[in-house]
Amino acid sequence: MADRQSGLTRSRTGGEPIVPAVLRRFQEHAPNSAQVVGFLTLAVSGGILLLFTGVTLTVTVLGLILFTPLIILSSPIWIPAGIVLFFAVAGFLTACAFGLTALAGASWTYKYVRGRHPLGSDRIDYARSRLADTASHVKDYAREYGGYLQSRVKDAAPGA
Repeated sequence: MADRQSGLTRSRTGGEPIVPAVLRRFQEHAPNSAQVVGFLTLAVSGGILLLFTGVTLTVTVLGLILFTPLIILSSPIWIPAGIVLFFAVAGFLTACAFGLTALAGASWTYKYVRGRHPLGSDRIDYARSRLADTASHVKDYAREYGGYLQSRVKDAAPGA
């Protein structure tokens, strides 16, 4: 029986005891005090927030149960009021969005005219040069084609 007991407390190679080796390994991987305090803070704050979530859900359900008859009786007032409120808010937000868009466009145009080269101005310059080149080509083509048509008209009607 003494052999069995020594086998449990000593490693098979006859070196150091097993239990202190396990304790040493546990101590190497044990969290430090800052990690323990952080975990406890997380656990306490998470518990409090979970409690508040439960209380909020309970109060919401009880309020819905208690106020459902009042909501149903007053629904002929709530639905038109909700629709009017929805369109009023949507109109206000749309007007704000259009105003901000106009302000941003005016700001961009001001920067572009002043020569500060805002974002995207290189595309505008490229498009302007392409339009000018295309207009020049169309003008040259019209001159050539116009001359061709005049010569054809003179060939068809020499007195014209």
